[in-house]
Order: sequence, then structure tokens, then C-alpha cells
Amino acid sequence: MAAYRSALRHGIALIDIAEEYWKCLMLAGRFAAAWTVSDAVLRRRAGLPESGLPYHVRQVWDGTPLAGRKVLLRCFHGLGDTLQFIRFVPRLRRLAADLVVEAQPELIGLLRSVPGIGRIVPLGAGDAEPHEVAIESMEVPHALRLRLAELPGPVPYLWVEQRRGTALPRDGRRRVGLVWEAGGWDPRRSLPVSSFRPLAEMPGLALFRLQRGPALGAFESGASAAPRFDAGGTTSDDVVATAAAILQLDLVITVDTAATHLAGALGARVWTLLPFAADWRWLAAGRRSPWYPSMRLFRQERPGDWQAPLAELFRRLRSGEAWGRAPGIQRLRSRLR
Repeated sequence: MAAYRSALRHGIALIDIAEEYWKCLMLAGRFAAAWTVSDAVLRRRAGLPESGLPYHVRQVWDGTPLAGRKVLLRCFHGLGDTLQFIRFVPRLRRLAADLVVEAQPELIGLLRSVPGIGRIVPLGAGDAEPHEVAIESMEVPHALRLRLAELPGPVPYLWVEQRRGTALPRDGRRRVGLVWEAGGWDPRRSLPVSSFRPLAEMPGLALFRLQRGPALGAFESGASAAPRFDAGGTTSDDVVATAAAILQLDLVITVDTAATHLAGALGARVWTLLPFAADWRWLAAGRRSPWYPSMRLFRQERPGDWQAPLAELFRRLRSGEAWGRAPGIQRLRSRLR
């Protein structure tokens, strides 16, 4: 932060350091200052075409005010990003004259539970929807000039009936779901499933798999020295079924991937393991997330070293700290039923 401020004082253009300076401001929780950087980027790219770029790098909003207009909300980034930022739909519905959401097909069944969401179309179908202004889901905080104090907003904002998924056994043990690998594009976020073997030695725990993707294949082939999992866990690519399974668990332990946003949006108790240089949305420090009140963060102290956060996580599990009730979550959840 000090280096970027010095660069600005010495005449470096804000736009030339915008991306990294913006990340610093967001990590520090200085959202208002970050939006001034976003404004500069918006001015610089005015009129530049975005349609030929891959979905996940497109910037959609051109700065047109949303109030009183027909708005198309496009979810062009990852599943976790959509699950995190779909929380702003109620605010957009109150602001806009009309709202259509364009989202990943695998999420549509779950997103229908967002209060006031209205019309949803699958990714790629948004161009056919009449609209006056389009905005990508991760651009909405900028458009709303979001303040850190406004977070988290109402939680949970997603809901699914538990019977939509596999019924997990109830035998008196605490049910814990695990996700150990994130997407391959950022291996720093993942850790070996064998790292969780101490959980199998803790009395009173039943472990269930929530992992998806290639890591699940390695596990099923026996290539990973995994802890003992209980029968009945979900490995389904059906997000609704995964959400239903999460709502039956006492705790989700996951790396930084879509599962952490899904659990947080459902108001489920979730412990998230973060790499040393974590994404801006988790801020630079702290054990709690401003986005999800039911979440606890476990951060690496050194790049690539999971020993300290895992030791803290295991210690807190053994102490029984995990099972304290998250204030207000059950009450809020019951309102969505």
C-alpha cells in the first residue's frame, strides 16, 4: 500500500497500477477507496469491446446507472463467485425496473431460492433478453458503492429442502463434510486429503466427502492416503444435492473453492482453510469473514505450509469449539423455509 501511494505521489498514473492497488485496498477493507480505482478503470475501457474475451475475464458494466432500468445480471465468473455475489439480487430488484439473471446452468435450480430473484436464464442466453444495462455479478458491489459495514446482509440467502439429496446417517456422531482440493488453476489453495487423517482418530466424528472434480477420481482410485470416510457422503455434481447434504452436516471443512461459498450462503457452519496470500475477499487478516457470519478462517502463516492452520483446526475440534451455535442463523434459516 505504501509503495503504491508513493508511486502516485511521484506521478505514476493510477490506471497503470490499478489492479494491484485495488487488491490492496480491498484486502484492507477500504472499499470506498477501491471504488475510486474501479471508476478509473471504467473510464479507461469505455467503448472497448469485451464480447470476444473468455467469460471469466469480461468486464460488462459500462457505468450506466441501474436505478429504474431493465437490468441483466450476468454471472460470468466461477460458481463460487456467483454464489457469493447473488446475495445482491434483492437490492437490485428494489433498485431496477426489471431484473433478469443469466447464470451457470448447474446453479439455476439453487438460485431460484434467492428471495425475489425472478427470471433466470442459462449462461449464453442473456443477449436475447431485453435490457437497458448489463452488469457482471462481481461488478455489483462497485455499482452499489458497497461499504464493508453493510456486510453480510441477510444470511442465509439460499435454501434447499434436505430431502433433495442423499440422507446422511444419524448415529449420534457429529457429521463433518470435507473438501480438500480447489480448481487446478490455483494449486496453492489445495492440500492432500491425507492431511485430514487425524480427523478419523477423533471420537464422535463421522466424515463425509463433498469433493468434486479430479481430486475425487484420485481418491476413488486409491492414489491418496485418505482418512476413513463414512458411507453416504455426496460426490454428486448436482449442486442442489450437495446443498441438501451440507444442511445435514454439523460442520463443513473446506479449502477456498465453491463449497465454502455454498456453505456460507446456506448459513451452515463452515471452516475455511486459506493460503498465505489469500484472495482479496477474505481480507488480509482475521478469523471471521465479513461475508459469512457462520464461517471461521484458518490462514497459512507461511506460503505453502498447512501445518499451523491444520493444527489450530484440529485443536479447536478437539476442544468442542466447533459445535457452538452460530447466533441468529437458525432463526434466519427458518424464515426462508
